[in-house]
Order: sequence, then structure tokens, then C-alpha cells
Amino acid sequence: MPEAVIVSAARSPIGRAYKGSLKDLRPDDLAAQTVEAALAAVPQIDRIDDLMLGCAQPAGEQAYNLGRMVALRLGLDAVPGTTVHRYCASSLQTTRMAMHAIRAGEGDVFVSAGVECVSRFSQGKADGMPDTKNPLYADAMAVTEKRAAGGLQWTDPRKDGALPDVYIAMGETAENVADHCGVSRADQDAFAVRSQNLAEAAGEFWQKDITPVTLPDGSVVSTDDGPRAGVTLEKVSQLKPVFRPDGTVTAANCCPLNDGAAALVVMSDVRARELGIQPLARIVATGVSALSPEIMGLGPVEASQQALARAGLAVEDIGLVEMNEAFAAQVLPCVDQLGLDIDRVNVHGGAIALGHPFGSTGARMATTLLHGLQAKDAAFGLETMCAAGGQGMAMVLERLA
Repeated sequence: MPEAVIVSAARSPIGRAYKGSLKDLRPDDLAAQTVEAALAAVPQIDRIDDLMLGCAQPAGEQAYNLGRMVALRLGLDAVPGTTVHRYCASSLQTTRMAMHAIRAGEGDVFVSAGVECVSRFSQGKADGMPDTKNPLYADAMAVTEKRAAGGLQWTDPRKDGALPDVYIAMGETAENVADHCGVSRADQDAFAVRSQNLAEAAGEFWQKDITPVTLPDGSVVSTDDGPRAGVTLEKVSQLKPVFRPDGTVTAANCCPLNDGAAALVVMSDVRARELGIQPLARIVATGVSALSPEIMGLGPVEASQQALARAGLAVEDIGLVEMNEAFAAQVLPCVDQLGLDIDRVNVHGGAIALGHPFGSTGARMATTLLHGLQAKDAAFGLETMCAAGGQGMAMVLERLA
């Protein structure tokens, strides 16, 4: 059975939504630049079996099957394209799909990409779009509203035969996890400061990690908007909760809204050898899990356990971990429940500092993990994240170069 290997990776800078450096770029144009950069690193490739692109909100400018749009945008008329939606894990899902196809013998070369331009989102009702929420979940949404008003702790609605709130805001899920797992505001703030400080200290690393992009006016963006210099616990602790008056989640201890794209070229090890391409890493195993959407932030736990078991590895074998920092409230219990060494987790900072352009984050984190394994001379890395709707995904990589 052929193995799936990653032979190139590229990720754009991450811009702040609505007011940041990438707000004037269309998502298809941004994704096309990143895919083009990933393919340029492996000019030996003469055929691509499919271009699979993750996107968390495939509507408005992100509609019309972006995967195929990007292929056509780049003149790759003979390359099929598809758009995949698993919310935050969308472009980790495309990488998983590429691995599965290669192992099944149904192709040799795939592009696994992702994009999200929150700045360009359709505005829903303001754009004349209908309310799509199923009224069956009205009672569950009402409970969430009561909880948001303060004083009502989270309990699993399934125990009372009720439906969970599938439309719950991500910030509310973080507050639920904080309640459920006893994560303090102080610990969340300390983790947020850690993320910002690590990202600030890793400036040279990020220069290698980022592929510059060109804006419509011809100017070039080559740095992330997000990391803030000189963040202190004193400053962060002064912020008020965002989602509940008695809550613990603030604008500082969760990720912002962002724009960004990333792309990997995944191919069979057999074809890589034939073309003389040195793989960067082998995709060892993946995992996907589900739990109540109301505590979706705990999704990385089971998904990571699945991936590690399939890889035949223990947490002690993992040199570096990239865990998406949707919220400090959910990262901390995931780290604890998995028994991870925090000094191996997001060692260059994470999404709280960098940002989280939903559909691109899976491929972005893989790019960062690849470069991190090289920088730390580590053999195995784990990428993992939660996803809206109550899901988790994970992937284990083995560094080869």
C-alpha cells in the first residue's frame, strides 16, 4: 500500500477580518496564490488528480465550488476541484481525504488547501438570505440564551431527552467547557499571554512559515496581523467577559476573526520517488470524533487518541503538538485530558495570537507543524482541533526532511 507524504506547504499571512491587511482580497484569489506557491515548490509534478479545498462558510464570494474555481483560476483546466466543509477542520479533512485516496490507489497527487475570508462573508439576512435554522432546536437555543444571561451552568441536555443547541455560538461553547471542566479565568488569561508572547518571540520562525501574497493594488503582505507585542497578564486580566456577564471568555483569551489561506501538496511516496521529490513528512494516521455541540471544544481529546492509537504511538512519542487555540478555555482541558507536555504545545504561539481563518486552519497548522518539526529536529508531530457542531480532528505526521 502506498504511503501519503506531504511534499510542499504554503500558507498566507493571516489578516484581521474587516480591517486587516487581506480584507480587499477575494477568497478565490487568495487561495489561488497560496496553491500556486505550493505547486511552484514541486515543479516536477506533471499531473494532479484532484484539488480539494476546505471552507467553513461556502456562501457568497466563497460559493460556486471554490476548489474548482481555484483550479480554473490557475489555468489547471484538467484538474478537478471540490470544496469541503467540516467547519474549523475543513482543510484537515481535505488532507485526510488525500491520504485515503492515495492509500486506496485512486490517485498519486492531490492539492489539499483551505481558505476563509471572514471580511468577505455574506451578511445573511442583510443580503436577503433566509433564516435557515431548524425550529426543532428552538427550545435548545432558548436554553442557551438563558445561560448567556448568567447563572445557569451547563448540563448535558441529552440526559433529559432534549436536543442540544446545534446553532450555539462558539463563545458560548467555550463558557460551557469552562464551567464543565472548571477552567478559571486566571488560567485562561495566562495561556493567552503565553500564546502572544511566544508568537512575538518567534518572529524569525514566522518569516519562514509565511508565503507572501499580493494585494489588488500590487502591494505585498508578508506578516500576520495578529501577534501583539508586549502583552502582559496585567493588561489582559482587565478585560470584561464577552459572552456572559458572569463569564470567563474575553477578547484576549480567544481567537479573533480572520482572513487567510493555506495549501499542501500530498502525494504517494512511490510517485515522489519516481519524480525525485524529497517528502517533508509522512501522514501516519488521522482521527475524527464527535460529542455534544455545546461542548465542542473538547473534540481534540478523542480525535487525538484515535490518531495516536492508529499510529501506534503514545503522547510521549510526540515531539510537537499544534492544537488550535479557538479558546484558551478549551485548549487547557484538552491538554490536561490528553496528558500532553504543555512545553511541546504551540511552542511558537497559536491562534489566539495568530488568528483562525476557519477553513484554512487545518492546512495552516500542518504547515506550521512541518516547519516546527524541522526547527526542533523532532520526529513526530500531532495536529488537532475542535470543530463546530461538536467534532474533533487530529493528524499525526512523521518528519522526513
